[in-house]
Amino acid sequence: MTKTDLSSYNNTWFDPGAGAFKRLLWYLVNAIFFNSHALMPYALKSNLLRWFGANIGQDVVIKPHVNIKYPWKLTIGNHSWIGEGVWIDNLDLVSIGDNACISQGALLLTGNHNFKKSTFDLMVKPIRIEEGAWVGAKCVVTQGVTIGSHAVLTAGSVASSDLMAMSIYRGNPAVKIKERVIE
Repeated sequence: MTKTDLSSYNNTWFDPGAGAFKRLLWYLVNAIFFNSHALMPYALKSNLLRWFGANIGQDVVIKPHVNIKYPWKLTIGNHSWIGEGVWIDNLDLVSIGDNACISQGALLLTGNHNFKKSTFDLMVKPIRIEEGAWVGAKCVVTQGVTIGSHAVLTAGSVASSDLMAMSIYRGNPAVKIKERVIE
């Protein structure tokens, strides 16, 4: 029987997309302005993200206590909302479309480990959340997932595969429960 051997783990191939100094500076800015309970103006947060290489649209709302791993791997469209306690663990690109809502406590995970390999290799894939989509409170969106335009992932659900546009999904793993109708 082969066993997991974490002493053999090696992710030296992974490129975080920025040097050590920029990453350290971001960690400090993230801790002070984003991943804290302090109330900061949304425009200030958007400008800080842009300064670190994020592509941020107009009138983006970013609530307190949000953790963003690498802003240079983040795109957020116009008029989108990021709720309290959201964690964007973006080892790969996270793209959030216009008018999308990521509710409080949601977790966006672009990385995972290959449990089939004894070396527990790191795997990364982008996440795309399209225009008008809503990721409910305490949801998890895993690597490689696309949430279609105006799709809804209901509270506490886990998206481990793509969600079709104009559909509502619930559960772990999330399954389609009905069409979304917007009046």
